[in-house]
Amino acid sequence: MEPSPLTQVSRPELFQPKIISLYETLFKEDEEDVELTEGFWQEFFLHRPDSAGLKRILGSISPDEMLHRQAHSQQLFGCAIHRVKQANTPSDEIALETLTVFLDAALTKKYTNPSSDIISVLAGLHDADAVMTDFIATLDTVIRTGRTLSLRRKAVRATLSITAAGFHTALPSYFTHRDLFPSLMKYIQDTDDSTQVLPALYLLGLLTNYNKFEFQNPYRLRLDDFVNDAIIRDMITCFGTACQDLRDAYVAIQDDVPEAWSLGSTLRTIGLGVLAPGSRPTTPTPNPDETKSLFAALPGPEIGVLLSIYDFVNANKVFCFNLASLPAPSKDAPSPFSAYLSMTSYLLQHAHRSSRSALYTYLCLFILQILVEDKELVKRLCSDESKLSVRLCRQRPPFLPQVAGQCAPASVILDLVIDGINHNLRRRLDVDFYILSLGVLLRLLSYLSRTKTRITYHWSELWRTLLSFLRFLTQYESDIKSNYKSTKMIDILVNVLAFALSSGENFLPDPASYDDLFYKLVETGDVLTKFRDTFGLGNSGAMQILVNVSSHYHSLLADGKKGKHFSPEEVSVVIKQGYETLSIDSSEGLDGWEKYREADFKSLLKKIARAAVDDAKALNEER
Repeated sequence: MEPSPLTQVSRPELFQPKIISLYETLFKEDEEDVELTEGFWQEFFLHRPDSAGLKRILGSISPDEMLHRQAHSQQLFGCAIHRVKQANTPSDEIALETLTVFLDAALTKKYTNPSSDIISVLAGLHDADAVMTDFIATLDTVIRTGRTLSLRRKAVRATLSITAAGFHTALPSYFTHRDLFPSLMKYIQDTDDSTQVLPALYLLGLLTNYNKFEFQNPYRLRLDDFVNDAIIRDMITCFGTACQDLRDAYVAIQDDVPEAWSLGSTLRTIGLGVLAPGSRPTTPTPNPDETKSLFAALPGPEIGVLLSIYDFVNANKVFCFNLASLPAPSKDAPSPFSAYLSMTSYLLQHAHRSSRSALYTYLCLFILQILVEDKELVKRLCSDESKLSVRLCRQRPPFLPQVAGQCAPASVILDLVIDGINHNLRRRLDVDFYILSLGVLLRLLSYLSRTKTRITYHWSELWRTLLSFLRFLTQYESDIKSNYKSTKMIDILVNVLAFALSSGENFLPDPASYDDLFYKLVETGDVLTKFRDTFGLGNSGAMQILVNVSSHYHSLLADGKKGKHFSPEEVSVVIKQGYETLSIDSSEGLDGWEKYREADFKSLLKKIARAAVDDAKALNEER
């Protein structure tokens, strides 16, 4: 038999996708800048992108090498724009997906001169304005009128990618010259799945925060007068779903729903769970160190959408009303506002876990402050007609009493503040967090007192928390004093307590609740005097109210039973009798507060925007 003229080629040990070899050809180091052929690009945009492979190849290229190979990166950018404009399937989708990965990987490198170097990589300095203007216009057109929702979604993600990757450069300024707001709203309106609204809403937050303190940001102005109820409801529904997912991530680490009493639960409590009938399967509980690291990694990157919600709340009353009143999307789901309060509860309880977590906690408190400052909204929050059911975090003691059924949103907000105060006590205290928390509390109590509104609430827990916080500050005074903002925090704390003493009968439900406040103050004993002297509050009128009330009752107790201890019941009797001889100075000014001004928190908001930018990059990597 004659030998075959065909040559047998040995099988490669590892098959490599064709697109990977195309990536390698595109970014290989050449001595000369060779323009790739049209045939190369036709093949390139017919293969589905390999995100991991493209990231790996780009990750191996240093910033200087990236600049050296800018001819090919510019060709990729230009050809991708051209394919998107041609609107042929599947090339346009592949081009957008490739751009999303490429922009994130190439633009986040540490260039020496970020703004000019990034422009060089994408378009070249000479053609920058023409190429970037064309790119933004192309994205705008696809987001608004792309042939499919899937394609439009990819355009939104590509826009989010370049905005996040180039946020700290001049790149997003091109988006301020071409207003994408109408296109983003049209995309949100046309999207039938609320979860797919998230990238557009997230993008809007980044665009709104780009240099917003340095110039008149057009996206910020757009938020002021936007009144399309249907689109606003779509955004809020999306936000509610995101809040639920973020909250569920905490629950997945530690399920904090108490199990109802049963024979099985009792047997499990005493270590005889194997005898329990129909034992329910349980998720293995991680060890304490593992739990700590898992909690520290939360919340997930979706939390960055909170920045968009904050900007809408701060700018738009229609949005605020819808956020507070939009009903649940289905019978089994919570309302968006309930989901937001629940997520905030978990975030507040774990605020100390990381600086990132703390930043988003500030954002939650800003939103609550803006809501309770509005007369119409706070009235709604305190109304029984707005009652809702909220799952509050119970992952760490001390636990607040569990409320069955529904309650007014204002009661939930009080719980959030108490939980936040109790669970973030540290010697290196996050003073900004406590200033904001106490500020929300003061505004809420001020409204309740002025309108004589009485909501159902476990008030004794509030007084216990505030006085425990006062003791904590006294104990760690040297650490607290080292923070120059602590003076403001202490003033608000003292004002809240003094205001409650002088005006509590206006909002507390019954005399017994008012008596309980006095009882807890008397119980504090000499700590009040020590607190006053430690923090130099001798000239504080509010502090003097607290000390005078305490001294008044201590003198009555001393006169009544020298050398003997009073029972709690006897102290309560003395408190009731003591009202006749007690004189409390006017509470005028104690509930005074200044309306929220964004400029007062400029540095915090810039840090929050940076965190949201990093999370936008992580979000794009996940999807």
